[in-house]
Amino acid sequence: MNILLIEDDTIEVMKLQRTVSKLQMKHNIVKASNGEEALKYLNEASILPDIILLDLNMPRMSGIEFLGILKEHNTFKYLPTIILTTSQNRADLLKCYRIGIAGYVIKPLKYEDYQTKLQKVLEYWDINELVKANTN
Repeated sequence: MNILLIEDDTIEVMKLQRTVSKLQMKHNIVKASNGEEALKYLNEASILPDIILLDLNMPRMSGIEFLGILKEHNTFKYLPTIILTTSQNRADLLKCYRIGIAGYVIKPLKYEDYQTKLQKVLEYWDINELVKANTN
């Protein structure tokens, strides 16, 4: 699976990469530090990601702003986007589902819990029939 991780925290990026490596999953992870960088990547990519893991709290463009732009795009709107955040704010949760997310996962503090959650998320999307969005 090709995964676009949109996350500004280097430690969170390392946690995801470590989890994927430790679970011996063969996923290709592309990292963007913010929504603007992610949109640039999506517009230039020859192969689009199968899923997007998106943090909400980022500088320059929040995850919710990015999500709004993504879901307005004719091709990108089909990319399953899973929120991966520390925000337990119900308003954020409702706003994200209203815009059109595929899931909302709260990052646990303990690494073992994080690893278990991420394993379930990635295994689910690995067996799910994904729309192969195409840049043409």
